[in-house]
Amino acid sequence: MLNVVIENVGELRVLHLRGRIVSGVPIETLRKVVFAQESASAVILDLAWVDLIDAGGLGALLEIRMRAQSRGIEFKLMNVTRRVKDVLEITRLDSVFEFASREEIQAIEGRDQESEMMVAN
Repeated sequence: MLNVVIENVGELRVLHLRGRIVSGVPIETLRKVVFAQESASAVILDLAWVDLIDAGGLGALLEIRMRAQSRGIEFKLMNVTRRVKDVLEITRLDSVFEFASREEIQAIEGRDQESEMMVAN
């Protein structure tokens, strides 16, 4: 199962994920939620509570990244857990993805002064 909480910060969307990014319903949920962010200037996936990612999940992240880039939407990962980071390093995908820091998000939040959260599943 994968739960998603969307934080709107101006035109930036931070998607706080909880659960597993694995083949099946979790990947479909992730695609649906990310693809619905077409009006965003940037989408950042917060992986702080993601405890597992499989090959299907990696493929989905690559697909989402390519689709975002083709639409001019910046795509980054943040708060990558040790387990997910190990998978990214083993597959050498750590060099493919961009990573955002909490400080970067806070700077954007400070500029925009307005943040809105909503749950999507």
